[in-house]
Amino acid sequence: MKFTKTLLLGSAAGLMAASGAFAADLPVKAKAVEYVKICSLYGAGFYYIPGTDTCIKLGGYLRAEVALNTNSDISGQYNVSSQGANGARNRLTNYYTMRAREDLNIDTRTATEYGVVRTFFDGVFSWTTGNYVGSNSGTGGTVYTGTLAAGTNPATGAATLYGSGSGSVNSTDGNTSGGSLGVYYAFIQFAGFTMGKAVSQFDAPWTNYPGNNFDGLVGGSGTVTGVNQFTYTADFGQGITAAFSAEDAAQYYQAGNLNMSGASAYGMLSGAYGSNGIGGSRSPNLVGMVRVDQAWGLFQASVAAHDNHVAYYGATETTGHPDDKWGWAVQMALSIKNIPTGAGDVINISGVYTDGATRYNFQNLSGSTYSMFGSSGVAYQSLGFASAPDTVYITGSSQETVKTWGFRGAYTHNWDAYWNTALYGAYAQAQYGSLAKTTLCGANGAGGVFGSVAGVTSCNPDFAIGQIGVITRWTPVKNLTFSADLTWTHLDQKYSGVITPAALIAVPAKPVATYELKDQDTITLLLRAQRNW
Repeated sequence: MKFTKTLLLGSAAGLMAASGAFAADLPVKAKAVEYVKICSLYGAGFYYIPGTDTCIKLGGYLRAEVALNTNSDISGQYNVSSQGANGARNRLTNYYTMRAREDLNIDTRTATEYGVVRTFFDGVFSWTTGNYVGSNSGTGGTVYTGTLAAGTNPATGAATLYGSGSGSVNSTDGNTSGGSLGVYYAFIQFAGFTMGKAVSQFDAPWTNYPGNNFDGLVGGSGTVTGVNQFTYTADFGQGITAAFSAEDAAQYYQAGNLNMSGASAYGMLSGAYGSNGIGGSRSPNLVGMVRVDQAWGLFQASVAAHDNHVAYYGATETTGHPDDKWGWAVQMALSIKNIPTGAGDVINISGVYTDGATRYNFQNLSGSTYSMFGSSGVAYQSLGFASAPDTVYITGSSQETVKTWGFRGAYTHNWDAYWNTALYGAYAQAQYGSLAKTTLCGANGAGGVFGSVAGVTSCNPDFAIGQIGVITRWTPVKNLTFSADLTWTHLDQKYSGVITPAALIAVPAKPVATYELKDQDTITLLLRAQRNW
């Protein structure tokens, strides 16, 4: 009996062990799938990142475009052909620029006891037509060199193609692995602070685009690709905000500090009024802004201070240097919505004044140096040139600021749900002081570096740029838009006469001949197809 009991217990224990081993071989039940959930806290398009309380939104666009009558591509944007070989208007430069671009932005937000923590990134992948710049080889042929033609010897007949802005990026137009990557915005927002690369607090909310696609409007600030900054924004409610910001001056806000002791008459023809003596950056730009944003529209006032820090008069420290000179700028912007001409119609206008802070008027993508050729009835060709730095000086003097003022604006009318048209314009004027005018043109406009050149009948470095444009957009389906943007740019310069320069440095193929000093005009047509997502 005892033996039987022992046998039964042992058999039971063996069965339990076997069943346990069998159970261990069975597949473990999978955890429930954690589906992506909609996040309704911050508007449409946000989703919770699985396993977190952070919401994310992806967005961007794909764009295909061509700009006619321009071979100028600055920082990935389109500009007028206004300087150097691009302004020569001859057979050595492209007559158009084409681009394909993909934009990707990533927006994340997390609610905390201190408020929302936000990060934002916007990057662009671009393939742009190579920027040919022709150079006469001196052997009867044409050699193409890049905008940064380092290491290229024209005498060898070597050809280089530069694209996607500046530098050898695309390599050749057949290099499918070429193109460029750009970072527009990358910033953190927390407890009222914005830290990183974002649009300047000085800019109007529409930056360079009161109603247009063309990038090169003068008449105001425009950091459409962002500027590094540390900003605090106070929200007073009712759409009223104010911000104070320290922003990087080095990348987009240096129009130049020119030592006119290095100026030459023929250098001025290419827009070089001296050697650029800019020193290292010592202070960020300091910006203040107040904005009222309500149903009727928007009003914004902004001010900025810019430190002009110059290196030395000569090559060594012992030559001395001028003291720093602080420049400043002030801008006001107004947007009027719900106007009676139609639903969604809007008027955007802004005006700016600068003193030693030129880039807040002649913004980075428009530039502030011009050397443009055209036709003439009394000479081989005509030539218009101008330049607007931040400050000028001569060896031994202090800095003298260049003063500018300007405005830009647009009226956009919606014909229906699919079509709209905008009329827009811009104007900017630069004015020099007595030191610059005496040095460059003499006491009465008949002497100095350029005023003493034979054939010059009027000499004055002051100038203005005027621009008028029209754009029409067609949106046949949601988020797909086709547009045509036509822009006319006029250089109103104050030099006159007929001269015969011994050479036109850095302007390929221009012969030694007579040139009439004259205002210049150019027209650019930008055609674009864009799908937002």
